[in-house]
Amino acid sequence: MPSSLQLHRTTATIGGSCHHQRQPHPATLTDLFPLPTGVSVPDMVSAYHIHNLGPNQCCSAVVQSINAPVETVWSVVRRFDNPQAYKHFLKSCHVIVGDGNVGSLREVHVISGLPAAFSTERLEILDDEHHVLSFSVVGGVHRLNNYRSVTTLHASNKGNETVVVESFVVDIPPGNTREDTCSFVDTIVRCNLQSLAQMAENMATKKTSSSL
Repeated sequence: MPSSLQLHRTTATIGGSCHHQRQPHPATLTDLFPLPTGVSVPDMVSAYHIHNLGPNQCCSAVVQSINAPVETVWSVVRRFDNPQAYKHFLKSCHVIVGDGNVGSLREVHVISGLPAAFSTERLEILDDEHHVLSFSVVGGVHRLNNYRSVTTLHASNKGNETVVVESFVVDIPPGNTREDTCSFVDTIVRCNLQSLAQMAENMATKKTSSSL
């Protein structure tokens, strides 16, 4: 990654106690780990990332700072029909039920080499006012059973920067540990958000250049 981009990004994985819970337990963002220096998450945003864990589940999250306005980043994230725009592990996506609003179902196919073929996902939250998107995996051929993801965007206290938080909860597959499961999903989410950052920052740069 170019050093010029590194200056504008902060990526942090949320680790901590929720990986190790053996009984159902709600885990909040602030419970899990200290946020990166200079990054804050409002209480209203943090509330979206509360996950009630079952005895065989784990959760985690990734925080990504992006040097672009919230509206620019949200225009990419909100596209339930086009996650492959920045999620490079996905090969294709087709909305099979609905019109892209809450309750819609999409079928996404992943690239070869991952322990999955495709998944069917339902849109649970699409909040344009508060910039929140959530989906659940409800079918397919994969190992991420009962997977639910929540992504929130909010303006940073550093000018036009956007802070993206993506958290998830998922069943731990047989033969895997909590740490292995969360580490695997964390890696995918982190790569996706870094790709989102590149895309949104390029869009913001082009928009600025065209207005000059």
